[in-house]
Amino acid sequence: MAKAEAKTKPSDNSVAEFIAAVPEERRREEAAAVDALHRRVTGCAPQMWGPSIIGYGSYHYRYDSGREGTMCRAGFSPRKAAMTVYLMGNYCDRQAEVDDLFARLGKHSTGKSCLYIKRLADVDLAVLERLVEISWEVMNAKYPD
Repeated sequence: MAKAEAKTKPSDNSVAEFIAAVPEERRREEAAAVDALHRRVTGCAPQMWGPSIIGYGSYHYRYDSGREGTMCRAGFSPRKAAMTVYLMGNYCDRQAEVDDLFARLGKHSTGKSCLYIKRLADVDLAVLERLVEISWEVMNAKYPD
């Protein structure tokens, strides 16, 4: 049986051009703000991952099944329905802090490792930045260079 090829890979596509091509002006402005937030937190220049994820840093993972790959340590995607912020990693012993932050964030929804924000104006940007910081710290601890 052949190994499945990872669908989301880093590319040399321009992040600036990708953001500039976001159709809706508000979402373009939000993408620029979330990009600036990630740059502050991570200290990394962004890179496109797949056709629509803006990622910062990378890590190599290996599942118990033997499947392995590389993915961005932090990232987001300015999708039409919602700004999707990828908060990767298991928050481990910081779950109480994270729960408190989500309670104070503002209007949002979550998936397994995704935070969905319909309008950036509806959330507290300082709280969002702290959530990205915690995710970044956890990922760096779990997947040291």
